[in-house]
Amino acid sequence: MNYLNGKDSVLDKSDIAQRRLVRQEPKGMIDPNGAGRRLRLARYEPHDDLRDLIEHFWIVEWKIEPGLIEEQRVLPYPNANLVFESGQSALFGPVRGAFIKRLSGSGRAVGVRLRIGSVRTYTDVPMARLVDTSVSPEALVGDLVDAEEVILSAGDDHAMIETVETLLRPRLRKLDATATWVDEMVRMIAADPRLLTVEHLAQRSGRTVRTLQRAFLAYVGLGPKWILRRFRLQEAAYRLAGREPLELVTLAYELGYCDQAHLARDFVRHIGQAPASYRRSQT
Repeated sequence: MNYLNGKDSVLDKSDIAQRRLVRQEPKGMIDPNGAGRRLRLARYEPHDDLRDLIEHFWIVEWKIEPGLIEEQRVLPYPNANLVFESGQSALFGPVRGAFIKRLSGSGRAVGVRLRIGSVRTYTDVPMARLVDTSVSPEALVGDLVDAEEVILSAGDDHAMIETVETLLRPRLRKLDATATWVDEMVRMIAADPRLLTVEHLAQRSGRTVRTLQRAFLAYVGLGPKWILRRFRLQEAAYRLAGREPLELVTLAYELGYCDQAHLARDFVRHIGQAPASYRRSQT
């Protein structure tokens, strides 16, 4: 059964009618063809009054045959995520490598991809300390046990998200000017694959390289060079999973790699297989 599009999905027409779906494809999903068999992914936009805090909501559900364990690999965006999952709810910082989730039985997780810079308004913990780790989200949601139970038992997608929004709305705080600017820079990198170097980004932003580095470390936890590399690797995986013909040499050049070998090394390290074999597995 395809849990991304299957008939048994709990995503129904009432959910779609009440809340806007995120239409842009998730480029961080590794093995999208296999993921469609393993799980259901739905993403929703927040209400307008919460856009200073939330980029979007995501809901994942899975149902694996008894006795089996399946692995889903994700190449995450540089945002922090507030995740509600039974017994595992947490505020997750950016992940430098691939995030690997081993799925068994059945379950669901409700996630909030937070806007870049928003975590800094709720905690004194430096963003760099949140990289590759997670912390209790009580600064955002209050009593975690109660929040988790209420959200996951709320019912359909719409009800769960409404519950999260109701929980977060009283704690909403305005992003400061630097956080807003860094968020705009990250969005610029994601939207323009021609941005390949920190120097190029500095020229586009009108700031110095050093200013970019300091601001990104403070509000993302990772430098602009890492973010540029993450987005171009996501783009490589996304295009290799597509049906359009392409040459690996050309792809490497377009994404700013020195040569095909550099792309291959980066790909194997994070995706777990060579670009050519990954493409064959998807097409």
